[in-house]
Amino acid sequence: MTKIKSIITIILIAFSTNVFSQTHNFENLNKYLSYIENNNLGVGSVSIFEDNKEVYQKNFGQKNIQNLAFDNNTKYQVGSVTKMITAALIFKLIQNNQLKLEDKLSEFYPQIPNAKIITIKNLLEHTSGLGSYVVKNGVVWVTENVSEKEILDLIIQQGVLFQPNEQVKYSNSAYYLLTKILEKIHQQPFHKIFDAEIAKPLHLKNTASIKSNPKNIFKPYKFNNHEWTELKEEIYYPNVIGVGDIASTPKELNIIINSLFQHKIVKKETLELMMPVLDKEGWGRGLALWDFDGYIFFGHGGDTLGSHALIIYNKEKNLSIAYNTNGEILPKEEFVKNIVHSLYDEAFHLPEIK
Repeated sequence: MTKIKSIITIILIAFSTNVFSQTHNFENLNKYLSYIENNNLGVGSVSIFEDNKEVYQKNFGQKNIQNLAFDNNTKYQVGSVTKMITAALIFKLIQNNQLKLEDKLSEFYPQIPNAKIITIKNLLEHTSGLGSYVVKNGVVWVTENVSEKEILDLIIQQGVLFQPNEQVKYSNSAYYLLTKILEKIHQQPFHKIFDAEIAKPLHLKNTASIKSNPKNIFKPYKFNNHEWTELKEEIYYPNVIGVGDIASTPKELNIIINSLFQHKIVKKETLELMMPVLDKEGWGRGLALWDFDGYIFFGHGGDTLGSHALIIYNKEKNLSIAYNTNGEILPKEEFVKNIVHSLYDEAFHLPEIK
């Protein structure tokens, strides 16, 4: 009997330890977000998932914007988080033998410089040498409607910065071309592909590509003269389809990344191809590595002219954090680093009030 009691005690201790390791104290996080809100240091939303369920959600800073109407279904522009989704859709083609990582860009766009030696893999992992079409002469120029021909002409004009595999340099042009390749193979526009392959299977109600005409989206704001004012210039999102056009909520970004890592979007072996190789790569093929003082996450960030996003996933804890802001003062990486430290009871410094 004593032996049985001892076994039961050991099991209970082990169970309690496991529960404790999976439970976070959100008191520090609440204090942090309240500090941000009370001192006009940002506007946005945070959602945290653990074991595939939302365990924390908070909006902050919205009360500081006069006459702002919103709810938990109000979407944010997520910028380049869109690229993570585009990469997943490309990999669905690869695992279905409709495309290969080794396929050359010349099979689809022979007029692009170095198209005969740039591969699909190069485009995915930012090793193609192609530049960033969203910037022309040092200025973001895609704030008004431009044609596909104008974009392709600029990509050709910008040429290559280096030969494939020589360097890693973030390339919006690469993901524009990947989106066009995706559309050519599917013979459908990106928004219909996304709806059929991602949104409907995952039952997403508040995530959409721009051509689906999403509604109820936060406008971007900037803090100027002691108040938040609406930012008048923003990207014209039809110019960045598949590159940075998706609007979503933090909760649904968490659903997407959890579904990705639970192999509901692509197979396990396919996901491994998307991920960066630890200690060798910072960028994978659609997923980046985020190291917050030893806490390792994988995911993607996004920036528009006024809205910013970061969605990251920790494999060991089955923990994901989605952060969206339409009024940024503190850079998103620093903001989320403080969230991570608060979850693991690590010390962090509250941002200065200027």
